[in-house]
Amino acid sequence: MTAVRGTDVDIHTEDGTVDAYLTRPVEGGARPAVLWYMDAYGLRPRLREMADRLARAGYTVLVPNVFHRRGRAPVVELPEFIDAGARPEIFRRLRPTMRALTPERAMRDAGAYLRWLAECPAAAGGPVAVTGYCMGAALALRTAGAYPDRVAAAAGFHGGRLATDAPDSPHLVAGRITAEVYFGHADRDRSLPPEQIERLERALTDAGVRHRCEVYAGAGHGYTQSDTAAYDKEADERHWAALLGLLARTF
Repeated sequence: MTAVRGTDVDIHTEDGTVDAYLTRPVEGGARPAVLWYMDAYGLRPRLREMADRLARAGYTVLVPNVFHRRGRAPVVELPEFIDAGARPEIFRRLRPTMRALTPERAMRDAGAYLRWLAECPAAAGGPVAVTGYCMGAALALRTAGAYPDRVAAAAGFHGGRLATDAPDSPHLVAGRITAEVYFGHADRDRSLPPEQIERLERALTDAGVRHRCEVYAGAGHGYTQSDTAAYDKEADERHWAALLGLLARTF
């Protein structure tokens, strides 16, 4: 098994310092870089574990705390396991922070993350890949549209509100994307109903984006997160196969 080294790093932006987790193989020099966008629960042991798994596959992975304006992670106290009963109260406390992360602020941060990776000795030069989970799926899509010269692949898993009627809906960046895109939608996900799945597919197709959008039958929102009641091992392993396949085609 490939040994990896994970470290906490700070990234300086015009809006403050972002705490982040960087992980990469111990040996072999600089590796292709992946910018990993967290879910709403934030930078925590489960995300570090997932990032380490990707690093063992041969990548340098950066996981920023996108809620850094509120403080260092965790920005709210989390139980070791998030069951269905705990979820509403956690989201009640997180909702103002989520709303404060506007697309403009998020993409300003994304530029800082990409510049940091461009200067990171552990990251190979050239374009990067971006992947995101839950709210991070929208951030991955937006980043691919905002920085098409830097993003060669973008993936999102159990993302919500990807193709709404809002004037700043994430799907509206499709025309600026040059990356290959993959989405693994949750079948049982009230935050991404069938009409939004169809709207996203149509936007990517009309823009000529190389993409694949799949619905994971029976999977619920959050299916990759083993520290929550939403975890679905079969769907999680399917996500890993899709993500690694996308990266293999890219780098």
